[in-house]
Parts: sequence; C-alpha cells; structure tokens
Amino acid sequence: MARTPRPVPARVRILAAILAVACVGLAIVGSVTFLVQREQALSGINERLEAQVDSLQAVSADAAEGAQGAPAATEEKLDKDDFSSIDGYLNAVVARLVPARNEASLALVDGVPRWVPATLSGFDISKNQQLIDRVVDETADGGTKRGTAVTDQGSLRYIAIPVSMEGDPGQGLYVRAVDLGAELQPVTFAMTTYVIAAVAVLFAIGIVGWFVTGRLLSPIRHLRETADAISISDLSRRLEPHGNDDISDLSRTVNSMLDRLEDSVDGQRQLLDDVRHELKTPITIVRGHLELMNPQDAADVASARDIGIAELDRLTRLVEDIDLLATAEADSSTVAAVDLASLTARVGELVAVIPGHTWTIEAMADGDTSGDQDRLLQAWLQLADNAAKYTPAGSPIEIGSAHDFEGARLWVRDHGPGIPPEERTRIFRRFDRAHVKRSVGGSGLGLAIVEAIAKGHGGHCTVTDTPGGGATFTIHLPPTEAELPVPVRAGDVVLQREAAG
Repeated sequence: MARTPRPVPARVRILAAILAVACVGLAIVGSVTFLVQREQALSGINERLEAQVDSLQAVSADAAEGAQGAPAATEEKLDKDDFSSIDGYLNAVVARLVPARNEASLALVDGVPRWVPATLSGFDISKNQQLIDRVVDETADGGTKRGTAVTDQGSLRYIAIPVSMEGDPGQGLYVRAVDLGAELQPVTFAMTTYVIAAVAVLFAIGIVGWFVTGRLLSPIRHLRETADAISISDLSRRLEPHGNDDISDLSRTVNSMLDRLEDSVDGQRQLLDDVRHELKTPITIVRGHLELMNPQDAADVASARDIGIAELDRLTRLVEDIDLLATAEADSSTVAAVDLASLTARVGELVAVIPGHTWTIEAMADGDTSGDQDRLLQAWLQLADNAAKYTPAGSPIEIGSAHDFEGARLWVRDHGPGIPPEERTRIFRRFDRAHVKRSVGGSGLGLAIVEAIAKGHGGHCTVTDTPGGGATFTIHLPPTEAELPVPVRAGDVVLQREAAG
C-alpha cells in the first residue's frame, strides 16, 4: 500500500512563497543593475578605442573614414611626410599615444611586432600571438577593425588601424587593446557584493518570516488543536481571539459555531431525556394493564384495550408535538410582511369556537410586522388553547395586539389561577408544567413550541399577571428595519437647541 505523503505545513508554503518572490525580485533588480553598469563600462571602453582613430586620422584615408567624433584637441597630429618609413612613423605614434591603465598598444610591421610603449602604465600584448594573428587577418583588406578576443591574457577589446606610406612597401598596423576583465572588475565586485547582500537579506527574511508566519498562524494551529480536542461529550472548548484581523474574526465565527453546536447538542440531549421520561409512563401503564388483564373476561379485555388506545393516542400527540417543536426550532420560517389587524381578526375567528369561555378581541394593532404568518398564527392559537385548558370554565379570555416603535405584541389574557413568579421561566421548558391543574392533558410541549416560534422571529414570550387575577401570555416581536428610529446627528441636536432658544 502506497504511503500517503505528509502534507506540507501552511507555514512552510507561505514562507517558501515569500522567499521565492523576494528571490525573483532581487534577481531581477541585480541583473538589470549589472547589465546597465556593464553596458556603461563597455560604452566607455569603446569611446576610448574610437579616440585612437581620431588620433591617427591623418595616417591613412581608411582611418579617417572610420573616425567617429572630433579629433583630440590636445594631441598634435603626426605628419607622415616628416618620416621616411612606416617603421619610424609607428615608433613615434607608439611613443606619443601612451596607454592608460588596463590598456595596451602595439605597432606591427608586416605582421611582426615592432614597437611597444616604453612606459609601464599598461600591459604588454607583443607576445599575444592569438591577438596578433587575429588582427592581421581581419585587417588584410586595409580597413579598421574592432572586436573582442578571448586570449590567454583574458578578454581583450581592441581596435586595429592599418597604416601605409608611399614609397615604403611595408604594411604597418597599430593595435590598441583594453583588458575587459580589469575594466569590468568594479562592476563584477559590485555584483558580487550585491549577491552576498541579497543572500543575507533572504536569510533575514527567512528568519523573520518564520517567526511572523508562526505568530500569524498560531490561531489556526490553536483552532486545529481545539477541533481535535472537541468531542460529542465535551463541546466546552473555545478559542481566544486576539486583535481585529481576519483570523480573529475566524476565531469568533468558530466560537459562535461551537456555541450553536453545543446548544443544539444540549437541546437534543434534553429532548431525548424528556422523551425517554415521557415514554416510560404510557409504556408502563399499557404493559401493566396487559399483564393484569384476564383474557377470559371480556370486560377486562375491553378496559385494557381502551386504556391502551388512549395511551397510544397520547403517544401519537407527543410525537406530533415533538415534530412540531423540531420544525419550529429549525428556524425554517418564510419571512414576509404580516398585517397585524388581519392576523388578530383571524385568531379571533378561530378561538371563538373553543367552548367553555367567552372570547373577546381587546385591541387590534395597525401596521405590519415581519415574520411567517402561519407560524405566528400557530403560536397565538397555542397560547389561546393553553389558556382555555388551565382556566375555569365560563371565565372570559381576551386576545389582542399592539404595535409601536419597540415592535409588535400579541397577547392572550385569562382570569384563571395565574402563574407563580418562580415558575414563569420553567413553564417554557419541554414537558414542564406549572403546579396547577396537573390533570389537564397534553404533552407539555405547547409553551416550548410558542417560545421556539418567538425566538425564530427574533423575539420572546413572557408571562405577567392579569389585573384581578390570572395570567397574560405575550409574544414580543422585534421592530422591522423600517420601524427602527433614525439616529439623531450631533448637528441636528445643535440646530434643535438653537431653534428652541
């Protein structure tokens, strides 16, 4: 079985990318700088060699035709008429045109080295047979030649100027050469220094980048460690966001996700515990009656059958209520504008058929709220049904709605025994009831469903006392965006004060 390659850490990939970009950038800058400096140095060498043509332009027509630029003003021109031979003339030329540092000059007669400068400022090329043979061959047609020769003395940039004289059959040749290696040594040294500095910079970037990326990626590493430590039995681990960057936002988002996940798991555990508890009673009842039932006694069989069917019906209602609660907690509502007056009127029509009480619409709000009309209708009817079950027969029950800048309120007001203050929070839990009229049937999920629907709309449900006795259940819904008050700007406050003054 092939071994899966170990993944490359993000820290290494990021640092490698940074170093690669920095290396490419330094290489481009260094190369461009080196080429520019090298071209400048070569241009200077070419200008110095071309100056030799200006100095010898009076020697021959070919040299004059190949001259570029003005003759040197400080050099006195040599006149061939003052010399009787090429040899003498070239001797004077070599003596007059002293080579500078890293330069060399040589006079040839019929291809044989004849004169070299007497000074020691340059270097000697009289024994460089490679260069001599090359310039002799190139100038065989009598024209001035320029070029670069790679010899044992290094790379030499040269210019070769043929010299002839009437009455002298000899063929003269004046050669001027520049050592490219020596001339380009400052450029090469600068480039070497740049390369060393670039390597040092890359090394520094690598060290600093290693620590910086490690610090930046530490929240992600912590995130991974936290994710590894989280299990279904322990969802309490959280990240500690630091700063105000994208990674900190990611940590806060993950913490929020873990909060929701923990709440969901806790809710599921509580639901399973409650369902398990609620199922025990009907199962025990049915099993007990079946075990005690006398199959020979028809009345006993019929009684056990009725009890079993009643308990199964209660289990069916329990399952339906659990499914309804799960749907309400899933927050799958369709948000739309809900007309509060129409919703109130519809609830009044539906609750009017619930027997045993006198139903009255106490108030009807104007305006709209944002939510799912079917869900809100379901929650409101659940409160009404709950009030009808837990209040004495014949007592009046009022419903109503209100709407202001704080949002919408939907209430059901009864005149029964009321809810003790210490139990007003507990009654919204699953399978929980207040300690009043426990004989009333039901799954104990009605108010939990109402609370889930209210939370799904961004609101909540509360219980308060009814004046004269009883309980008032109210669904509070938040204001829509259009209803939110417009913030007063500081300039508006000043203008209002000035107007009031």
